[in-house]
Amino acid sequence: MPFFLPVGTFILAILAGTVLLRATAILPHGLPWTDALFMATSAVCVTGLVTVDTGTAFSPEGHWVLMGLFQLGGLGLMTYTSLVFYLWRRRVSLTDRLAVGQALLQDPSFHLGRFLIRVVRTVLVIELAGAALIYALAPEGMGLFGALFHAVSAFCNAGFSLFPDSLMQWQGAVGMNIVFMLLITFGGVGFAVLDECLLLARGVRFGRRGLSYPSRVVLGTSALFTFGGAVLIFGSEMVGGTQGHSVADTALGALFQSVSCRTAGFNTLDIGNMTNVSLLIMMLLMFVGGSPGSCAGGIKTTTVRVLWAFMLAQFRGRGQTVVAGRAVPAENLKKAFALFFCASCAVLLAVLFLSVSEGGNLPHREVRGQLADYLFEAISAFGTVGLSTGITPDLSPPGKICLAVLMFVGRIGPIWLLTLLQHMQTETRYRWPEGDMPVG
Repeated sequence: MPFFLPVGTFILAILAGTVLLRATAILPHGLPWTDALFMATSAVCVTGLVTVDTGTAFSPEGHWVLMGLFQLGGLGLMTYTSLVFYLWRRRVSLTDRLAVGQALLQDPSFHLGRFLIRVVRTVLVIELAGAALIYALAPEGMGLFGALFHAVSAFCNAGFSLFPDSLMQWQGAVGMNIVFMLLITFGGVGFAVLDECLLLARGVRFGRRGLSYPSRVVLGTSALFTFGGAVLIFGSEMVGGTQGHSVADTALGALFQSVSCRTAGFNTLDIGNMTNVSLLIMMLLMFVGGSPGSCAGGIKTTTVRVLWAFMLAQFRGRGQTVVAGRAVPAENLKKAFALFFCASCAVLLAVLFLSVSEGGNLPHREVRGQLADYLFEAISAFGTVGLSTGITPDLSPPGKICLAVLMFVGRIGPIWLLTLLQHMQTETRYRWPEGDMPVG
C-alpha cells in the first residue's frame, strides 16, 4: 500500500541518521543514543529542536550529515525515490504515482516525472541563490559552508543553526532577515503553489485570476497569518517586552518570528524573554503551521481556513461552507475536523506525558510555569517548528523520546493515519436510527 511508504522511509532515515550522528559527534563523553536519536528525528522531520549545541557537538562531517537529513526530510524521501526511478527506468509504478500525488498535490493524475524534475531543480536553485545572498551579506559571520547550511535549513523549514543563539546576532540586519524570511516562505507555501507561481511568471495562467483556486486560498491565508501574527507579537513586545530593542528592530523581529513560526524554528528574539502573550500567539501560529505539500508541519493553513469558514456558516445559518467563493465538500470538512482533533489530542497527550516524566511527583508551587513550557515545547515539536523556551536539553530521556515521537507524528501527519484507516475500512451497508442528543 503506497501510504506505508513515507512511514517506512522516514523511520529508516532516522535510524541511519542516529548512527551517523553518534559516530560524528565530538563531545568529550560522546553523544548518548537518546540524544543521537532525538537529533536525527529532529533533522529528518525538519523540526530544529536540539538537545546539544549543533555547532560544537558535531564534526564538519556531522554537519554535512545533518544538512543531508533535513534536505531529505524537507523534500520528502518519496520524492527522491520516485525521481530516481523515473530517471533510471523512465517510468514510475502506479503506487509511487499515487503516493507522491497524495503527498504533494492531492491529485494522483499529474505527470510525476516532469513535476519532480521541476521541484528538485527549483529547490536547488533557490537554496543556492539563498546561500549566495547569505554569504554576500555576512561573509565573515557565516562562511561558505555556513551560508549553504543555513540556506538549506531555512528553505526546508528545519531551523537548525550552527550558532547557539540561532540568528539573534543578526536581529537588526534587514537584508539577512529578508533573505531568511523569503527562504522560509518559499519552503512553506507548498511545492505545487511555488511551481504554479513560477509558471505564472513565465506567462502560464491558471484560470481568469492567474493562479488556481487552491493556490489563491493558500497564499491569502498564509499572508493573513504572517502579517496578523507579526502585528500581535509586535504589540505584545512593545507593551510588555523587556528585550530593550528599538521600535524598528522589534517590528522586524516580530515579523521574522511570525514567519519563523510557520515551522522554520529560527529566532532573532530571545524566546525565553518574550511575554506570555507573545508565546501564546506563537503557539497558535506553530499549531497552524504551513501549507499542504510543503516542508512545513502543523495542521496547515487550509485546514484552519476550512474550519473558520464552517464556523461562519453556522453563525449565519448557511447549509454550505464557503471558502473564497466555492463550497467545501463534506469529505474535506470531515478530514479537517478529524485532523484538528487528532492534532489536539497528540499535543495534549504529550503535555500530560511531559508533566509526569519531568516532575509529576512535585507540588505545583515547585514547578510553577513549567506547564506552559511543556505546552510550548509540545506544539513546537508537533508543528515541526523547533522554537524552544530553553528546556529541551534538560529533559529526561523519556521526555526526549516523547518529543521525538511527536515530531515524527507531526511530520508524517495525522492525515496519513486517517487515510490509512479509510483505505482499510469497509463501508457498512446499513444505517442506525437517529436520535436527538443535547449538546452544550
